[in-house]
Amino acid sequence: MSHTPSSQAPHPSANQLATKDQGWSALFTEPMSELVKRYTASVFFDQRLWKADIAGSRAHAQMLHAVGLLSAEDEAAIQRGMDQIAQEIESGQFQWQLDLEDVHLNIEARLTALVGDAGKRLHTGRSRNDQVATDVRLWLREEIDGLLALLADVQRALVAVAERHVDVILPGFTHLQVAQPVSFAHHLLAYVEMFHRDAQRLGEVRRRTNTLPLGAAALAGTSYPLDRAMVARALGMVDEAGNPQICQNSLDAVSDRDFAIEFTAAAALIMVHISRLSEELIVWMSQNFAFIRIADRFTTGSSIMPQKKNPDVPELARGKTGRVVGHLMGLITLMKGQPLAYNKDNQEDKEPLFDTVDTLRDTLRIFAEMIGGQTNPATGAKEGGITVNAAAMRAAASKGYATATDLADYLVKKGLPFRDAHEAVAHAVRIASERGVDLSELPLAELQAFNPAIEADVFDALSLEGALAARRTLGGTAPAQIRQQIAAHQARLG
Repeated sequence: MSHTPSSQAPHPSANQLATKDQGWSALFTEPMSELVKRYTASVFFDQRLWKADIAGSRAHAQMLHAVGLLSAEDEAAIQRGMDQIAQEIESGQFQWQLDLEDVHLNIEARLTALVGDAGKRLHTGRSRNDQVATDVRLWLREEIDGLLALLADVQRALVAVAERHVDVILPGFTHLQVAQPVSFAHHLLAYVEMFHRDAQRLGEVRRRTNTLPLGAAALAGTSYPLDRAMVARALGMVDEAGNPQICQNSLDAVSDRDFAIEFTAAAALIMVHISRLSEELIVWMSQNFAFIRIADRFTTGSSIMPQKKNPDVPELARGKTGRVVGHLMGLITLMKGQPLAYNKDNQEDKEPLFDTVDTLRDTLRIFAEMIGGQTNPATGAKEGGITVNAAAMRAAASKGYATATDLADYLVKKGLPFRDAHEAVAHAVRIASERGVDLSELPLAELQAFNPAIEADVFDALSLEGALAARRTLGGTAPAQIRQQIAAHQARLG
């Protein structure tokens, strides 16, 4: 009876062969169960990384050839194979396989089928750990660029509406009580400032995202003489001066997801700003305010109440804010207990990150159109969007004694200490309230009873226009100031 000598490796079993295409060694004696395959697979959601995966592989192949680890023939074969794979994916002909677990192994297996051993050599000096970290960064960088463009669109839409309504007077609120009159344009520009800060934050996130992990391999770096700087330059992972941006610690490179958390935090804050704007649009559109009308294509009706026009888009955006904030909490929780270096937990970073990008992109796109309207191809004019009811805004601003502070300021300018002026005006408001009239409707003689320094010019201060015009300091609601701010925003946004 013969037996296999101890020095000779046994033939692989059928079970061992079953693991061959899954990217790991013949160490295993049985294939993965179908349940575990489905539980651990990511290919059905991470396949959106395919462009980034191909770009990273192309750059890696070029570098391997440059340092002498890949022949010119193999490098050319890899590039041809990647061309075909990209064409297959774009045309919908590519066959994604659950057995191959993720986007990386699917592309690598297809490449090997197309070009043979050259495809197997591509993985020299890298691991799926640094590969996926690179792919996600490349993908997110491109998405951030698109989101920055959409943020600019939203700002332009707000600025355009503001420019048309500089002289429209709106009641400014604190505690949702009428406080002081402001220009409607001034109110809209407050959101432009918010979205401008959001764009700055996204730009900062992009700079930190645009750093190369590839070359860190599994966790400890590699013994191959890789030129990581060459790869970084090929992928555009450089700073403003063109210097390559490379993760400096291999352990951190493969396990870092700060960039994803930072992005989701920035996205959550953008959605918070969208939600605040949505709340105001909803309130302004209600019949009790009737300050604005939103174009019909952004509203819905009621199945039972025929008079209804519901602001579904702002309401849903307000709701989706919780969704994005939830993704932020999920990513923070995902990372909080992980030891170095890479752990399978990190597979769970993609779905919340992908959904955050999708939600934010769709929200910004629809808000840009809902606020700014559509361009009529025949006339080139903007149509639809938000229609402003200036008369309703003015009527609301005339209630609640919005110019009471202006009367107090008037008395201060006449030499009265502000606290004494505040007290005198409070008495005046009480009398006006009891009579059901505005301060400006009290006779001059009665106003003078509160303080003899009051003269006929007080009625200019008590007018809504006078109240706005008086606030000429930088950042104030005076129309002259607003026009300067609009010009500055237009110059910035192009």
